[in-house]
This record gives sequence, structure tokens and C-alpha cells, in this order.
Amino acid sequence: MIRAAALVGTHDILLMTLDSLRHDVAAAALAAGRTPHLARLLPAAGWERRHTPGSFTFAAHQAFFAGFLPTPAAPGPHHRHFALRFEGSRTTGPDTALLDGPDIVAGLAARGYHTVCIGGVGFFNGRTPLGRVLPGLFSESHWRPAFGVQARDSTAAQVACAVERVAALDPARRLFLFINVSATHHPTRHYLPGATREGPETQAAALAHADAALPPLFAALARRGPALCILCADHGTAFGEDGHHGHRLGHATVWDVPYAEFILDAAGDDA
Repeated sequence: MIRAAALVGTHDILLMTLDSLRHDVAAAALAAGRTPHLARLLPAAGWERRHTPGSFTFAAHQAFFAGFLPTPAAPGPHHRHFALRFEGSRTTGPDTALLDGPDIVAGLAARGYHTVCIGGVGFFNGRTPLGRVLPGLFSESHWRPAFGVQARDSTAAQVACAVERVAALDPARRLFLFINVSATHHPTRHYLPGATREGPETQAAALAHADAALPPLFAALARRGPALCILCADHGTAFGEDGHHGHRLGHATVWDVPYAEFILDAAGDDA
């Protein structure tokens, strides 16, 4: 069991969101052996099905940064890993890391963390006032076209940037690293030769491509010492189910997201 309150200050923290990734797509790809690097890291049970607090990227990440990560699908109550101090919270417990500030990014910074954002989709590109809201929470943020949804090797480019920033940080300083992986957000057709439209198969191919780019990131984190790693989707997406397409709508394909958490130790092992 992860007790976040006991880890803040001693562990780096990674929050990685796989944008738009459906739970069923992630689980099937894992079972089929298409994501071997994630398979090595994830708990034995694989991806947990959870419910997102937001049906599209901006809403979901605003909730995440307020301490409301995807909620376990089984009936609760469920205590949260991170929470900001406010009266009346019913989802904080003895293992919740209580932080002071308007968001957990500021709260962790107040506890000595250096905060880094590696952007992906448009809400993190810094090109417009709206695109600067979420990156603006962090001490440093990075985005370039090579990180975006149109770039086939976006995950490798994002990982390379993250590895560079991890290496530049004082080893004595704790790190909160956030990465929004854009590869699994449409368009994903370019990951499956011959595909003419978006679907679970193209998203699974995008996930497999992203998986192949991840090892340098976790090796870099392992070189720094222990890290609490949280991997999840911000929301899912519909591919025509019940006539629905895309997200920002209330369909199970959007609300059900994959979630995993684990401790990466200094040797690169997970627990």
C-alpha cells in the first residue's frame, strides 16, 4: 500500500498522463504483450480501471492538480494520495499528503520540490493564454511541435527532454515531474499502416509505440533514487460506440481510464 504522506520529501514524484487512452485498449495491449516495458513496471494486476474526474484534457488535469486523481471504480470511500487543505473534505486520511496552496504543484514546491512540466496536447503548448494555464503552474515547462499530436515520435522527444531536465537537477533536490503523453490522443492512424480511421486498434498501436520510448525515462529516475510513479489516462475516447465519437461526453469509454501506481527504487526495480 502506498502511503503518500510518508513519501513526500523523500521520493521524487512522476505523474504521467497518457492522453485519451481507454482502459479497455490499455488492458488489451498489456495482455497481448504489446507494451513490454510498461508490463515490467506495472503491478502484477496490470492496469486498474478507474473513473476520471473530467471528460476532456483541461477539466481532468485541473482536477488532478487539485488532488483529485482518477477514482477507483469500486464503491468507496477512497482516500486520496494528495489533497489541499480545505474544510469538509471526506476523502483525506492519515496516509494523504496534505499540501498548502491552490494546487498540488504549488503545494509540492512549498515542500521543496522542483516542478517540471513536459507538455503534449494543445492545452500544454503555451501558444495561447489558455495553453499557458496548466504549464504556468510549474517552475519550468517545456513544449515544442515535436511533442505534439502530429509528431509520430512525440513520446521519444518528450522522454529525451525529461531525461535532460532530470539530469540537470541537483540530486539533493526532490522532483515533481509531470508528462502529458500525446501519442495516444487522436490522430493515431499514423501508427498503424493502412489505417483510414481512428479506432481501438490505432490507439493500441500508438500506445505500443509510446511504450518503446519509455525506458530511458525510468532509468533516469532510478539513477536519482526512489520515486512514486503514477500513470493514468486523463480520459478515454469513443470510437463510435452507441453513436458517440471523441470525448467531452458522458460515455463509459470516456469515463473509464487505466491507472497504475508503483514505487521505483534506486536500482530501477518496482514494488
